[in-house]
Formats: sequence, C-alpha cells, structure tokens
Amino acid sequence: MKSKSAVKKPNIFVRMGRKLKEVFSELKKVTWPSFGKVVKSTGIVITVVVIFLVVFTAVNFGLSELLSLITNIG
Repeated sequence: MKSKSAVKKPNIFVRMGRKLKEVFSELKKVTWPSFGKVVKSTGIVITVVVIFLVVFTAVNFGLSELLSLITNIG
C-alpha cells in the first residue's frame, strides 16, 4: 500500500512548462557567434564539401571508365 505522504508528480503540462522555462533560461546564457564568424565558418564548410564532391566525382568517373574498359575487352 502506498504511503499517503508520497509526493505526487505534477501533471504533464506543468512539467512541460517548467522544462520550457529551463530551455529559455539556458538559451539566454549562450554566447552567440558574430556574423563574421558565421560567414567565415560557412565558407569553410562549403569549400570542404565542394573539394570532397570533386574528389569523389573524379574517383567515381575513373572507376566507371576502368570498369567499362575491363568489360569491353572482348
């Protein structure tokens, strides 16, 4: 049998409201990067993605040409 002095959990809406307040409280503590840093980081990411795209495309093209050369020998 449960004890009558047991603390009941608040309902789901109260818990969600508390969690939402905690989230906004933590977001106020965040130090956001400046616009210049965001642009610089975005440029670096795009550059790296393009480099990998070129490398993988070249490897894919080379392997497909090699495969067609091998299969068309006969």
